[in-house]
Amino acid sequence: MRGSVKKRPSGWSIVYDLPKKWDEKRQVFVRNQKWERVPPPNNRKHAEKLLAERLSRLNRGDIFEPTKMLLEEYKNLWMERYAEVEGIAVSTLSQYEYLFRVHIIPALGQMELMKIGSEDLQMFKASKLKKGLSPQTVKHMTRLIRQMLTHAVDWGYIQKNPALRVKHPSVIRREMDAFSPQETSQMLQSVSGQWYSLLLLAVTTGLRRGELLSAKWTNVDWEGGRYIVKETLHDCKDGLPVFGAPKTRASNASVDLTPACISVLKQHRMSQAKDRLAAGQDYQDYDLIFATAIGTPFSPSNVVRRVFHPALKRAGLRRIRFHDLRHTCASLLIAQGENPKYVQRQLRHASIQITFDCYGHLFPEVGQEAVRRLDVALKLEA
Repeated sequence: MRGSVKKRPSGWSIVYDLPKKWDEKRQVFVRNQKWERVPPPNNRKHAEKLLAERLSRLNRGDIFEPTKMLLEEYKNLWMERYAEVEGIAVSTLSQYEYLFRVHIIPALGQMELMKIGSEDLQMFKASKLKKGLSPQTVKHMTRLIRQMLTHAVDWGYIQKNPALRVKHPSVIRREMDAFSPQETSQMLQSVSGQWYSLLLLAVTTGLRRGELLSAKWTNVDWEGGRYIVKETLHDCKDGLPVFGAPKTRASNASVDLTPACISVLKQHRMSQAKDRLAAGQDYQDYDLIFATAIGTPFSPSNVVRRVFHPALKRAGLRRIRFHDLRHTCASLLIAQGENPKYVQRQLRHASIQITFDCYGHLFPEVGQEAVRRLDVALKLEA
């Protein structure tokens, strides 16, 4: 930090730099100086001593210029300056907006940023849990607040992040569920048309919901019997699809298609061609494999509510998450004895460790048989 002493007509003063502040009009950080008149004795020696004390306190972080900015105002700045320009997924941004609008801003939005303390945030967390919100949902909120206030410290709005002293709620990891081969067949028998094609791909390829609903015909390798995953559907906003990159870098890869899948897709493509002719100029061609009668993508949430859950009910099956169809794919592959490395590749895990962490308990125990084979190899007798 810089500073100096100045002789003015009214006497000696000191001037020193505070942390830079944000100029909303110019959209840049600007120099932030503070002037202080030197109290008696008003002379150069006392001014130099006072300046040295102020600069020392500044270096220790003991001096801070308070801001009266409200959390709601800061939230808008944070979204514009960070969240919306840092490549955060559209689905995540939508979740942020929902948490702000419904939970965070109504409770904390009119508090001054500088005056929010750990106790306020602890009370906020406790109130949400008491209202019956899931620990996972409340964790999303506390994590979002912590992230925002970390940037507030970096940008010089507050000195310390009070959210660091508030623990995230403990979340009990939900056990994955998977259908048996018989249950999978029951589910598939309860649907027809393109929904049969979609659910068949889900349980044989392990594709995620967004990846299925963004699947394009140009990404099908008919000769190689593969589908190449290049994007995912986040949601439909203002009637337009919002596509983005797959969940992880490893997800951008190909998956094998069974011969039955290829046959079903060919039949579905012919059926879709009839829809395109019937719609005429109203057809919006996104090249989607799974699309409405006019070519537009389906809403991911609507597919679950209006297709997947009713299909499970018709089949007399328990309700599982759509994502559990991915787990079903893994369990079916493991049950038929596929190599763990192949399971990793088909599910597009970044490493074999992830596969074992998720599904290690499904692989057959071969310990005793393996050590018996050692005895045979070494020609040993018990």
